[in-house]
Amino acid sequence: MWILWIVVGVLAFVALNIFFYFVPVGLWISALAAGVPVGPLTFIGMRLRKVNPHKVINPMIAAWKAGIKLSVSELEAHYLAGGNVERVVRALISADKAGIPLTFKRAAAIDLAGRDVYDAVAMSVNPRVIQTPKVSAVAKDGIELMAIARVTVRANIDRLVGGATEETVIARVGEGIVSAIGSANSYKEVLENPDSISKLVLSKGLDAGTAFEILSIDIADIDVGRNVGAELQTAQAEADLKVARAQAEVRRAQAVAREQEMKALVWERRAAVVEAEAEIPRAIAEAFRKGQLGIMDYYRLRNLQADTQMRERLAREEASPPEEQPPRETP
Repeated sequence: MWILWIVVGVLAFVALNIFFYFVPVGLWISALAAGVPVGPLTFIGMRLRKVNPHKVINPMIAAWKAGIKLSVSELEAHYLAGGNVERVVRALISADKAGIPLTFKRAAAIDLAGRDVYDAVAMSVNPRVIQTPKVSAVAKDGIELMAIARVTVRANIDRLVGGATEETVIARVGEGIVSAIGSANSYKEVLENPDSISKLVLSKGLDAGTAFEILSIDIADIDVGRNVGAELQTAQAEADLKVARAQAEVRRAQAVAREQEMKALVWERRAAVVEAEAEIPRAIAEAFRKGQLGIMDYYRLRNLQADTQMRERLAREEASPPEEQPPRETP
């Protein structure tokens, strides 16, 4: 008989352990005390679906106490999808207290998209300040300006899914600063009215398509950099000088080539003249043999050559400058 009681006791012990495993009594009592309609079968179903009851019921209790009626199936489905139930519930409670319209479906979608929904709600309540890196731009007068801006943004819950991130906002603000400085006639205008940059950039609607709403853009610091216009003009002048030198060198080389060609042509003609003059004695001798040239004709030809040589020598002496005579010593 005592063996039967032992078996019954063991079975009862095992049954109680199984029951307490599937139904966390402490959590069940907390839920009932908070008015959350949760029964033992709900806990058993969670255990069978490998859902941690504490990850679902505790946030549900907090939501019900805050006046947000969420169902177990919604929270359990979000948990099974890999979402953070606690962060979603905290975001819903914060949004409800701040008067921000946010449904569980949208909050769950934001969480599953990889965004921190609670941080987004907190950012909607308390806007965040984003500081841009130093942006370099050049005004129309060629002076470089380097500006740093602080952008105050607020999360836009409606565009949080699929909206661009902070990097896009920073890039667009930097682009707007470059455009605003570049359209200024002088860097002095920018230094005198830096708020003109903020107004111009803010009017461009840079938050379109992003997950944020730009509240203000403030120029935190602006410095004067290099004289880019003067540097470009100097570089252009140096480039023009190099081009002019290259063109002059080409013209000089062409002139030298033409001079060499003319010298070659002169020497060629001189060689032809020398060659022709070398044939003269032969022609004279041939004329003597044939009787076509007499002795008197030959002498007249020699006299004519001598007279020509004398005239050429006198012409060269007249063309050359007279040599300076050394001063005579006075006795």
